Amino acid sequence: DAGCSGEKLLEQPVKGLKPPNLICTLSGSGESVIVVGAHFDLVEKGDGVVDNWSGAALLPSLYQGMAGEPRRHTFRFVSFSGEERGLVGSRAYVQQLGKGLDAVAAMVNLDTLGLAESEVWVSHADPQLVRLMGIAAKALKLPVTEMNVDRIGTTDSEPFREKKIPAITIHSLTQQTLTVLHSSKDRIQAIHKDEYYRTYRLVLAYLALLDQSL
Repeated sequence: DAGCSGEKLLEQPVKGLKPPNLICTLSGSGESVIVVGAHFDLVEKGDGVVDNWSGAALLPSLYQGMAGEPRRHTFRFVSFSGEERGLVGSRAYVQQLGKGLDAVAAMVNLDTLGLAESEVWVSHADPQLVRLMGIAAKALKLPVTEMNVDRIGTTDSEPFREKKIPAITIHSLTQQTLTVLHSSKDRIQAIHKDEYYRTYRLVLAYLALLDQSL
């Protein structure tokens, strides 16, 4: 419905999982690639709205937002399978890239949004990507803060970081909202719509900035 169809839309099988990764490609003028990812599987204690419908649902909107302007980079919007089972989908995606890894300039990961204003897992992010996030936030006068979640778990940016690909994870977890994660509280009522919309605006501007800066 967002306009990604035909040859631009690909289902990538993931060994050991029935649901595939879903990949939408938005071509650019150059050979360099920016991957924008979010997982769609859930822990079935709640509805999985926050973790991670909130991230996966942004992918088509971001595609629409980027499609209307010329781009230097090719953007691949990837909805990953099996994150909750040990990053199975994102590891499979990275492995299947093979030599194509060299073309990936950055990976932007969206995981657990809308509980608060935008947060960045700075301790597991590339410094340049963090700096550019700050520039985008300042330009739009939108809030973004550092919130490291090293002790909480892992996420789909990690297989990219292991291959030395610059990566960043954007989330909304705080000390006050941690109890929503993997619980019966993970329902649509937990989403703060205004904060979620501000995250969308920030990420869209950030992707446009990355396209010009990397």
